[in-house]
Amino acid sequence: MKPKANSSGMLRASLAVSALLLLLSLSVPPLQAQVDTGSILGTITDASGAAISGAKVTLTNEGTGAALSTTTGADGVYKFTPLKVGSYKVTASYQGFQTTTQTNIEVNVGTDVVINFNLKPGAVTQTVEVVAAVPVLQTQNASVGQVVDSRSVNDLPLNGRNFTFLAQLSAGVNTPQADTRGNAANGAFSANGSRPAQNNYLLDGVDNNSDTVDFLNGTNFVVLPPVDAIEEFKVETSGFSAQYGRSGAAVLNATIKSGTNELHGSAWEFFRNDKLDAADFFENAGGIKKGALRQNQFGVSAGGPIIKNKVFIFGDYEG
Repeated sequence: MKPKANSSGMLRASLAVSALLLLLSLSVPPLQAQVDTGSILGTITDASGAAISGAKVTLTNEGTGAALSTTTGADGVYKFTPLKVGSYKVTASYQGFQTTTQTNIEVNVGTDVVINFNLKPGAVTQTVEVVAAVPVLQTQNASVGQVVDSRSVNDLPLNGRNFTFLAQLSAGVNTPQADTRGNAANGAFSANGSRPAQNNYLLDGVDNNSDTVDFLNGTNFVVLPPVDAIEEFKVETSGFSAQYGRSGAAVLNATIKSGTNELHGSAWEFFRNDKLDAADFFENAGGIKKGALRQNQFGVSAGGPIIKNKVFIFGDYEG
C-alpha cells in the first residue's frame, strides 16, 4: 500500500508543477524583435581592389565611448549590428597597411550605413583620418521612408507638442478624414490612402499600438513621449521589412534619447491664455465674449553618465 501512496503523492506534485508552468507561460508576454536600431557594414580592400581577409575593424560610439571589434571574413566584409542610434567612429587596420579611421558616422533608426575602406601600404602606426560627414545613401533595402531627427522635432512648429504630427511631412502621408474620435486632431495620419488604424507605432522597438482605438484621447498609440525626449523617428510608408509585422499602412518607429558621457538636458514652459489673445472681428462686431483658453505645458529632461564609458542615465517629465 505504501508504494501506492508514494505514487499518488508524486502524481499530485507533477500536476502542481505542470499547472505552475502553464500559468507562467500564459503570464509571460511574447518577446518583440528590437527594430529601433541600425547597422554599419562595409568591405576592406587594398590599393588594387582585392579584399583583405582578417583585417581588424573597431567601432566606437562617439557619445558613450563604448567600443566593439571584429575581423573581416574571406571576402573582406565586416558588419556591426544591432547599433543604437547615434554617432560612431570606425577604424580599420592590417599589417603592412596604414590605419584608416572614419569619424562622424550617423546611424539612424532602421538604417544600414555602408562604410568601405581602401587601405594604403604603410606602417600600422600611420593613421589616415577621414573627418568629413558620410552621405547617407540607403542601398541595402528598398524601403521608402523619412527620418526626422531631434533638431527637426524641436525646431519645427508643433501645436500641442505631439511629434506624430510631423509624420505628415513624409511623402505619401496626409491628414486623415476627420471623425468623431478626433483622430485627425491628435496626430493620426493616412499613408498612401490607408486608414490611420492600420499604421504601426513602435517606441524603442516595443509595440506602442492601442489594440482598440483610444476613445478617450482619440489616438491609435498608447505612449506619447515629450518632444524633448525624442532622439529621432522614422516613417516608412512602403517596402519596409517584415520584421515590423502588423502594419498594412505605415510604420512610425521612434526612439528615446539616452545618456552619454556629456551632461545634457532641457527645461521648458509653453503658456497660452485667452487674456493674451485678441478677439477677432466677428467677436467684436457681435459683442461675443472670447472663449476661455488655458494651456500650460512644462517639463524637464536630463541625461549623462553614472560611470563614464559604462553606465548612463536619461529621464524626462512633462506636466
